[in-house]
Amino acid sequence: MGTSVSVELWHEDAAMGAALVTAVLDEYRRIDALMSTYKDASEISKVNAWGSAMPVKIGPELFNLVERALTLSQRSGGSFDISYESVGYMYDFRERHRPTSDQIKQRLDAVDYRAIRLDATASTIAFDLPDMRINLGGIAKGYAIERAASILRDAGIEYALLNAGGDTRVIGDRRGQPWMVGIRHPRAADDIVTRIPLVDEAISTSGDYERFFDEDGARYHHIINPSTGQPTAELMSVTVIGPDAVLTDGLSTTLFVLGMEMGLKLIESFDGYEAIIVNRSGALSFSSGLAEPQ
Repeated sequence: MGTSVSVELWHEDAAMGAALVTAVLDEYRRIDALMSTYKDASEISKVNAWGSAMPVKIGPELFNLVERALTLSQRSGGSFDISYESVGYMYDFRERHRPTSDQIKQRLDAVDYRAIRLDATASTIAFDLPDMRINLGGIAKGYAIERAASILRDAGIEYALLNAGGDTRVIGDRRGQPWMVGIRHPRAADDIVTRIPLVDEAISTSGDYERFFDEDGARYHHIINPSTGQPTAELMSVTVIGPDAVLTDGLSTTLFVLGMEMGLKLIESFDGYEAIIVNRSGALSFSSGLAEPQ
């Protein structure tokens, strides 16, 4: 998944607690092996290699997550689009490499979620466009921590915190007190913009500071606008809170692409979900269900 992961939990039996930590980490690794575009043998890499040539049979997990991603694409008018990878793969943030305008233009036609075909009967996926690729980086980390949370709940765990990069899932409270989750300041790694009390909820943050490089006064980061093939520039971070980490993960990316006005409008259409947005000047905006800290 290209990020760090962790789990914190309480159990009366230390050995059982350690075994559950191992089970969670194994689940993270299993999903990474299934859905990572960095691994040539992963199921999603096989889809990217052959999906434009023929239908590719996939397992139910990948099928269902792609289906959820396409639903979010529809609701957001394409602002969330897993086929952004058709351009996104040309960025290398570690090597400070970005595609030229001509290279983006050549590949941008392959970014269109409407050209992704799922066949539930055959359990296959296919692409209607040549050179199309998909990447579940905007939703798979949320899926991973929800799967891990299910393992812990099934084992009777009442208090836990799971994290994968900018995505966090809490089970219950912190033994009588809410979990206090800080939202990082986008320009100061050791500072926070606010803290949010959480009980049995998920919180996801997408920011322009996660994978990026600066060049000639511009910041190039990993949140790509599907309509332009370029990193979006209006915001510095978006945090979404709600009951399902899969959706908080996807929505934080979606709102980042949409920008302040349209992002806040979209989040109001998702019952039970709230957002905190930090714009380019560092000012915070809150969705209607959150009170601005005094």
